Amino acid sequence: MSIPDRRAAAALLLTLEPKPWALRHARAVAEVAGWLAARIDARGTPVDRRLVEAAALLHDVDKLLPPGDPLRALGHGDGSAAWLTAHGHPELARAVAGHPVTRMADETRYRTWSAFASREERIVAYADKRAGQRLGPMAERFASWNRRYPVKWDEATAERVRHRAARLEADVCRAAGVRPEDVRRLAWTGPALRAARAGEGVAPRRANG
Repeated sequence: MSIPDRRAAAALLLTLEPKPWALRHARAVAEVAGWLAARIDARGTPVDRRLVEAAALLHDVDKLLPPGDPLRALGHGDGSAAWLTAHGHPELARAVAGHPVTRMADETRYRTWSAFASREERIVAYADKRAGQRLGPMAERFASWNRRYPVKWDEATAERVRHRAARLEADVCRAAGVRPEDVRRLAWTGPALRAARAGEGVAPRRANG
């Protein structure tokens, strides 16, 4: 049992034949997460960069399953965790299970997550809140969710979720030594996907800036 490297994570994602929009989102989240992990690690806080990158690339695999797949009944995030565990990667389960924004509206799960989430889990959760089809401000991401799910929460719950997301942003950006507007992407997914298709290895890259 081991954490998949970049090529292996990309190959695993490709087995589910993601639609272009899903692949763009997975790549955006993975590249934001990879950049943050590299920055934090370089500043002296140890981070398992391989885990961060793999979990970020694979965080939405449950959305790629057929409509009748029983794992979908577990709910978003938990379905991804179960799928990855079944495919030999239980070490990624916590990071993908904890990423959905809905976790921040669930009082019990949020209290547990905020108390025990690892640095790696926090990076993956934050990267998903910064990247839809591209990297953007967190407010832009929330606006997108609101357009797609306009009656998800009452205003009090929505405000509580935004406050908790802002705390997460402050925590991760402080560890990385950057302002939210200075977050960037580490362009590793393109080479990883090409290598996965070709059956080759992928050399690691360093973050710039």
